[in-house]
Amino acid sequence: MLNFAYQNPVKILFGKGQIAAISSEIPASARVLVTYGGGSAEKNGVLAQVRKALAPREIIEFGGITANPPFEILMKAVALARQEKIDFLLAVGGGSVIDGTKFIAAAVPFAGDPWAILAEQAPIESALPLGTVLTLPATGSEMNCGAVVSRTETKDKLFFVNPLVYPRFSVLDPEVTYSLPPRQIANGIVDAFVHVMEQYLTYPADAPLQDRLAESILRTLIEDGPQTLQNQTDYNARSSLIWCATMALNGLIGQGVPQDWSSHMIGHELTALYGLDHGQTLAMVLPANLRLRKETKREKLIQYARRVWNIAMPDEAAAIDESIAKTAAFFESLGVPTHMKGHGLKCDVEAIVAQLRRHGLTSFGERGDVTLNKAREILELI
Repeated sequence: MLNFAYQNPVKILFGKGQIAAISSEIPASARVLVTYGGGSAEKNGVLAQVRKALAPREIIEFGGITANPPFEILMKAVALARQEKIDFLLAVGGGSVIDGTKFIAAAVPFAGDPWAILAEQAPIESALPLGTVLTLPATGSEMNCGAVVSRTETKDKLFFVNPLVYPRFSVLDPEVTYSLPPRQIANGIVDAFVHVMEQYLTYPADAPLQDRLAESILRTLIEDGPQTLQNQTDYNARSSLIWCATMALNGLIGQGVPQDWSSHMIGHELTALYGLDHGQTLAMVLPANLRLRKETKREKLIQYARRVWNIAMPDEAAAIDESIAKTAAFFESLGVPTHMKGHGLKCDVEAIVAQLRRHGLTSFGERGDVTLNKAREILELI
């Protein structure tokens, strides 16, 4: 097992009616900027619950943070927060709203051009405190300190990580997710699944507990993912999905083990170029990635086949192929295509490779062996 230092300060408020509990988590004197996405949070009554819980604090609202949160929109929120002297942020939404709010938190006190936080990994010396009310289980952003932001004009999708943007608390109420459309739930299942795979399916590191935790999340997603899609008001299945998505990327299963993230890096470029949902890109890239790198991932793929998919065939090569096929079939069963043609698109391989090169991603993955040529081969399979 590799050396590690782990601390996660996020307080989780899980279950029905927990939005009311935010009243005791935010100072009574705070000037709060509530950020959210489209109109769904208003229509389903989540914002009304938030307003009631925050009364009588001064509240300013900023809506319209879209998927793959655009830098251009976020900077409007930064200007508003500075103008109104906001001292606490509350994100009401899914990963995009939460990621965007983390960026706002870092950008408000930032002295230079906030784009440098993403493009140059400029150091962050302070950030506004924030909390979250999760309305879409997928990214795990509610319990980590990372964020991904897009810039429309340059077709960039970049990330930053900093402990100053850990949420102070996150509300996870399964009932507020009931109104989500099936596409978003399916994308969330895929996103959580691939988050686990990026940390688990690398090479052995003598970390049996991390492996077993990762495998339990994967098996739970396989069992409860379809159930919550079939019955969106099944409280237990939806609770299971939400907690899986949070556990998939709160840092716990990644401690002391090598991590890949090549599927995400390639997927980000597909989103930036084609506007595809994040989960949609991962469903295409991961199976192709595994097929091309199955020799360097052989030991963990065999373990994955045996423990996650219960594939008992003695031929290890056949078991590996079957596990990859089952992974792709699982994504397809959720209604998420595993090839670009399923979205009516054709991949411009060289355009994606050029973006990877521009972003300095010429050697990545757990062994640093995903070169531009390897990325090109992966893209040619989707």
